[in-house]
Amino acid sequence: MAAETTPAGQDTYEGGLRRVARVVLLDPEDRILLLHGHEPDDPSDDWWFTPGGGVEGDETREEAARRELLEETGITDVELGPVLWRRRCSFPFAGRRWHQDEWYYLARTAQTATEAVGLTELERRSVAGARWWTCRELTRARETVYPTRLAELLRTLLDEGPPAAPVTLDTEIV
Repeated sequence: MAAETTPAGQDTYEGGLRRVARVVLLDPEDRILLLHGHEPDDPSDDWWFTPGGGVEGDETREEAARRELLEETGITDVELGPVLWRRRCSFPFAGRRWHQDEWYYLARTAQTATEAVGLTELERRSVAGARWWTCRELTRARETVYPTRLAELLRTLLDEGPPAAPVTLDTEIV
């Protein structure tokens, strides 16, 4: 079942394989935007991740990517490119297990100021902010970052350009 969001902004994900669109957003300096998340009741259990989220209703993944980017960052001036990577993952979060089929879209923007304008109640309790990272900073990061090979994937993207077809990443189970 895909996650739905009620008018009150409540996540209603109930399990099953959640269809997700994520965005690898690069600025003119090739920095990547990551969000800083944590367990709602334990800010010390934290990680960094790309913007994105569940497909709602009958929207396409591309539409979901644009909507999620707006809601989580306020950024609307983007050039959305191809799907770079696909990944299945499973992880505990907010007292339940999430199973996701994620597609990562390449996007570019000159708009670097961020403002979360449409977070769900759960996101308001678990997203601490956003930061632009250089590939070098990401490579040296001691923090947890998802997907776990993001620094390597970003370096390959910057060196070689987008792949001819989406690359299937290893399944990650946390």
